[in-house]
Amino acid sequence: MSRFPYLRQDFAASIVVFLVAVPLCVGVAVASGVPAELGLVTGIVGGLVTGLMPGSSLQVSGPAAGLTVLVFEAVSEFGVAALGVIVLFAGLLQLAMGFVRIGRWFRAISVAVVEGMLCGIGLVIIAGQIYAAAGLKAPETGIGKIVGVPGALADALGSTEALTSLAIGAGTIAVIVLWKKLPKAVQAVPGALAAVMLATIVSLAFSLPVATVEVEGLLGVIQPPGSEAFGELASPAIWGTIIAFALIASAESLFSAAAVDRLHDGPRTEYNKEMIAQGAGNTVCGLLGALPMTAVIVRSSANVQAGAKTKASRVLHGVWLLLFAAALPSALALIPLSALAGILVHAGWKLIPFRQVAELWRGHKGEALILIVTAVSIVAVNMFEGVLIGLALAVVKTAWEASHLKTEVIDKGAGPIQVYLSGNATFLRLPKILDSLEALPQDRPIEVDLSGLHHLDHACRTALETWAERHSAPDTDPVKVTTAEPVKATTP
Repeated sequence: MSRFPYLRQDFAASIVVFLVAVPLCVGVAVASGVPAELGLVTGIVGGLVTGLMPGSSLQVSGPAAGLTVLVFEAVSEFGVAALGVIVLFAGLLQLAMGFVRIGRWFRAISVAVVEGMLCGIGLVIIAGQIYAAAGLKAPETGIGKIVGVPGALADALGSTEALTSLAIGAGTIAVIVLWKKLPKAVQAVPGALAAVMLATIVSLAFSLPVATVEVEGLLGVIQPPGSEAFGELASPAIWGTIIAFALIASAESLFSAAAVDRLHDGPRTEYNKEMIAQGAGNTVCGLLGALPMTAVIVRSSANVQAGAKTKASRVLHGVWLLLFAAALPSALALIPLSALAGILVHAGWKLIPFRQVAELWRGHKGEALILIVTAVSIVAVNMFEGVLIGLALAVVKTAWEASHLKTEVIDKGAGPIQVYLSGNATFLRLPKILDSLEALPQDRPIEVDLSGLHHLDHACRTALETWAERHSAPDTDPVKVTTAEPVKATTP
């Protein structure tokens, strides 16, 4: 026992994490368009492979709602058989990034872009799962899903089966929300699990006409990628998906690690090692033809709150998932699909950062705009391009703010006109600088003081020298330029 001083706490926490993970693993798989068991496979790998590796001691990995949209798009375009290849090479890319030690650089990604990404994903998940809850086929595009929701609900009103299915989904969400208001002793059972169990019991007791999870068996769904799947690598399109998987999964995992570190006082995350652990897990998932994994904040926070002290809790949760998938796969066939849709609607709602948007709008409207544009782009285009648009906008905003410049002109009516420039003089502000200088009269002496500049780039320096040489009239004193670093000015 001395070798495992926290075994009791870790064992108890592993049970809680297992109970939280089961409905989420199954729900994410079904929403991604793959067999339910593949979600469990990814959860098992997250516990037994990634869980054993160094990086973040209390963070728990598995299939995440945040990748649902991207996985569904990939499966729709390339097929389930190619999913293993995509996940495999995404994992190898993560391993490479970890080994060359760029994991910590993901912490530099604009928080507004990440929040916008989660917001866009949340909106698409909610819209898509409303159709699933009603037993209807969802449109393929994000915009189509959102725009078509009123029509889908209207169609559901005319069908008893659709209304029943929708009621199961709505009831699942209600149980999850209200579960947190019950006594602590009752909350020992996770709300999502309780909601799924209640939905299953109700549908069985009343023989409700609702669709349930299709079960193929654990060994039946594990399909290592074959030669045809590897042949897909000849398509440039699949490489964009691979890069998207790797970058988005890495960003989500490392941001989750930062959040989990704030929840406990134990060892801090080693970001490059965590990147390697995530890459190893995704490589194994790819070889098994399973879903991609990320660190999942829901499971990770449940792990910390349940009293986990070491990585043993997340490894044990993988053991329990393996035993469940091997011994009780038939139990999955009893779960209504609409109940899983309800769980994912709730998960999607939690991805939308309402509070952060409000705070950013009050204090940093530019960041709020980046968040909103990223979210809208993901809904309107797709995940990968939406994130790239958000990152590009963040870079442009940073460059613009970094070139902040103040120009002050003082003319006392007699003597030289004094011009003070302060801030950062970059090419982005060059039109403003030249407009101010070229508006000055040519028949008056001019003194330009650049000592307040923190930065003067080559374009601005060259433009200032050219303006100073050409500005003054022949019988007027040349422009005088003073700065910490000499700037060429005209001579008599």
